[in-house]
Amino acid sequence: MKTAIPSLSFYTTTTNTECIPAIYEPSLCLVLQGAKILLLGGTYYRYDALGYVLASTHMPTRVRITEASTEHPFISLKLTFTMEDIFEVMKETEPKAMCVAMRTPERGLCFGESNTPLLDPLMRLVRLLDTPQNIKFMAPLIMKELLYIVMSDKGGEFLRKYLMDGSSTQQVVKVISKIKNDFAENINIKELARTFAMSESSLYHNFKKVTLMSPLQFQKTLRLEEARRMLLTQGLDASEVAFAVGYESPSQFSREYVRMFGLPPKTYAKTIHHDAENIA
Repeated sequence: MKTAIPSLSFYTTTTNTECIPAIYEPSLCLVLQGAKILLLGGTYYRYDALGYVLASTHMPTRVRITEASTEHPFISLKLTFTMEDIFEVMKETEPKAMCVAMRTPERGLCFGESNTPLLDPLMRLVRLLDTPQNIKFMAPLIMKELLYIVMSDKGGEFLRKYLMDGSSTQQVVKVISKIKNDFAENINIKELARTFAMSESSLYHNFKKVTLMSPLQFQKTLRLEEARRMLLTQGLDASEVAFAVGYESPSQFSREYVRMFGLPPKTYAKTIHHDAENIA
C-alpha cells in the first residue's frame, strides 16, 4: 500500500502465503507484526516483529509469510532510498569513509533487529501521514535522520561497500543497474565487462557474490518478475507479455514462467492474489 510519502509503503495480509518470488529494491523493510521467511541462495532467513532486512541493491529472492491471521494480520513497512541518499549522508558525517579499505563483496542483503534510535524516527515518519501539510518539509529531514542512524549501526559498513569509488562491489551495483534498466535487451558479458572496466571472470565472480546468481540468471529473474506484474495488472495475453519483456519465443517464456512461478502464464493471474512486489 503506497502512502502520501513516496518512499514509504505498507504491506498487510491476513493469510499465510506460499514461497513467492520477489525483488527487493534498495530499502529498509521492517516487520511490525507477524513473521516471514526469506529464501536467499538456498538459505532461509526468518524475521518477525521489529526484525528488518536492509537491501543495498536490487536483489531477487523468495519470500513466505508464515504468521498472519484475521485477528493478527501480518504488517510490514518498506522505506526505499537511493544510493545517492546514502552518499549524501556519508559525505556529511564520515568524510574519511571513502578511504576505508573494503573487504570482498558480499550478498546485497543485511538482516538485523530494530532498536529505539531507529524506531523513533520511523514512527515520526508514519505519524506525518496524519498531517499531510507537513510532509513536504518534514519527510526529507526524517529520512535523512533515519539514514544517519542506519549508517551509524552495522548497516553502515554494509552500505559503504557499495559506495567505495572503484571497488568491485560498486562496479557490480552499476552492472545490476544497467541490467535492470535494460532487462529486455540481450546481455553481452564481454561488453558489460569492458563498459565497467572489469574482466569477464571478475564480473561473473563478483556479481555472483553480491546477487548469488549469474548476470544471465539475474536478467531472467527480472524479466519473469516484470512479466508476472504485467499479467496481474495489465490484462495482456502471454505472447504480448513475452515479447514485451524480451523473449523471442513465447513457448520458451511459458516454460521458464512455469519453472519460476509454478503455473502457466495464462492461469497465473486467475490464481495468485498476493502482490509479491510489495511484500516488505
